[in-house]
Amino acid sequence: MSKLSGDVLRESISTLLEGSKEKQRKFTETIELQIGLKNYDPQKDKRFSGTVLLPHVPRPKLKVCMLGDARHCEQATALQVECMDVDALKKLNKNKKLVKKLAKKYHSFLASESVIKQIPRLLGPGLNKAGKFPTLVAQTDDLHAKVEAQKAQVKFQLKKVLCMAVAVGNVAMSERELYINIQMAVNFLVSLLKKNWQNVRTLYLKTTMGTPVRIY
Repeated sequence: MSKLSGDVLRESISTLLEGSKEKQRKFTETIELQIGLKNYDPQKDKRFSGTVLLPHVPRPKLKVCMLGDARHCEQATALQVECMDVDALKKLNKNKKLVKKLAKKYHSFLASESVIKQIPRLLGPGLNKAGKFPTLVAQTDDLHAKVEAQKAQVKFQLKKVLCMAVAVGNVAMSERELYINIQMAVNFLVSLLKKNWQNVRTLYLKTTMGTPVRIY
C-alpha cells in the first residue's frame, strides 16, 4: 500500500512547476526524485538494483549510442541516433581511458546481436564497470521503440551511501504525467527495499535549479 499522499504529491508538483515558471531557465529543467533511506546498512544488507520503465520519458534529450551492424547503423542514422560499428570500436584499441570516455559520453548503449558478443573482446570490461553494458537489439526489434525505452527507464541502485536521486520528469510535462511517473517510481523503489516503507526516511522532489519540496 502506497504511503504517499496523492494530495501532497499534486500540491508539490504544482509548487515545483510554478517555481520553475517564475524563474525560467534557458533549458528544460529535469525533475528529480531524491530519496533518503533508513534502517539500512549498505555494508551488510544486500545492495539492491532495479530498473523501471516510466510511462512518460523524463529526459527526452538523453544520449543513446547504437553499437550496431550495418543494418542497425543505417536505421540509427535515419533516426538521428549516434552509432558506432565494429571498426569504430576496434579503433579504441581497448584503451581504458578511451572506453571510459565513451561510457561517460552516453547515458546508455544498445547493441546488435553480432556486436554484443564481441564487446568484452573489443572494449574490455569498461562499459560493464560503468554500469552501461549495452541492451540487446534483435533484428526484429523496432529501434525507435528501443531508444525511447532507454530514455524512459530509471535505475535505482544502492551504493555506499543511504541517499540516491533519479530523474522522474521535466518541467515541460503536464502535472498528470508527472504524477503518474512519480507514483510509479516511488512504488517501484519501495518494492526493492527489504522492509518497504519502513526503510524510507524522506522523499523530495527538486527541479534542476529549484529548491527541494518534501513529499514524504
